[in-house]
Amino acid sequence: MEASAPTPTAAVHAPDLVQLFEGAGPFVTVYLATEPAIENAGPRNAARWRALRDELAASGASEAALSNVDPLVEDANTEGSGLAVIATDSGVSHLTNAPSAPATDVGRWSPLPSVVQLLEWRQAAAAYVLVKTDRLGADLVAVAGAEIAEETTAGSDPGPHVRRSNPGGWSQRRFQQRAENSWEKNAKEVAAEIVRLVDQVDARLLIVGGDVRAVQLLHEELPTDLRAEVIDIDASRAVDGSAERSQDEADTMVATAVAKDTVGLLQKFKEERGQGDRAAEGPEATLAALSKAQVDVLLVHDDPADERPAWFGPQPEQVALTQAALRNMGAGDGTQARLVDVAVRAALGTGAAVRIVPGTSVEGGLAAILRWSDPT
Repeated sequence: MEASAPTPTAAVHAPDLVQLFEGAGPFVTVYLATEPAIENAGPRNAARWRALRDELAASGASEAALSNVDPLVEDANTEGSGLAVIATDSGVSHLTNAPSAPATDVGRWSPLPSVVQLLEWRQAAAAYVLVKTDRLGADLVAVAGAEIAEETTAGSDPGPHVRRSNPGGWSQRRFQQRAENSWEKNAKEVAAEIVRLVDQVDARLLIVGGDVRAVQLLHEELPTDLRAEVIDIDASRAVDGSAERSQDEADTMVATAVAKDTVGLLQKFKEERGQGDRAAEGPEATLAALSKAQVDVLLVHDDPADERPAWFGPQPEQVALTQAALRNMGAGDGTQARLVDVAVRAALGTGAAVRIVPGTSVEGGLAAILRWSDPT
């Protein structure tokens, strides 16, 4: 057997979502587009929710659970482009206002909550630090979970020697050297602040733009590992309308990095599968691995129309495609729910990470990179 390289660390860990599955259901899960940049957004939200609410009521959803969602919908557009609510008869278990809309509105009444869209939003929100620098210092923004974690500035007060002058004569070299010294000092302070912010948000990207000489000095002051990760953009600290352009560039780079991470994990999966080693593919093999807490990264494609069933017991690892197989685990009769939701519950409950992948990437929409391989 060939030696395996470590699994890339790009998948989403979400221990905070485990408690959702520990609550008593059934659950209403709602994902709703709440576009803020349209006229009469509130009434439109309400109209979309009424249509979804009627469908949920027809499928058996309780009035108590639906009523817990009602007050969260109409003004949701003021908080973001997407709304996620998970509720039971006893209250709201989870509420997220997301910066992007779901691909389609979803309403589901089920023994398990559906959290794949939450995971996909987290996956798309790779943390980054954006730096716009000049010879006086820098403006820095750290972003995590698609929200600004911190905005700050770094660098010294200008002082008399920050800008090069042209005094002429014997003193010119001395003035230029003092200016360079001031710029280097500012670059050191900016670099130190970058290191702090990158560590704070566990940044996936470091994006830098600004004055050419300041950027050059900053590169020299950054630790070697960060220097290799810098992505340079055309940006300025000046209030000249470039902020929106810089943000658009940052958004594009984040999306590119997220896609690259997904490709990396799929390549790792294919490598392990090709070696007949740490891989499982298809619903049956993946649930079998989940039942042994063997999964390191669960690879999932979730079509909202996919209602294939699976069975689960009280413990996260008690999962099977059939009720008979679940009984053989000693889990009793168990409960039936959507296959994808059963798999995600088992993954999160056993400490696995999850990566949402394109529909054609894995057989049957489910696969896994494993923690260990079964003996042959």
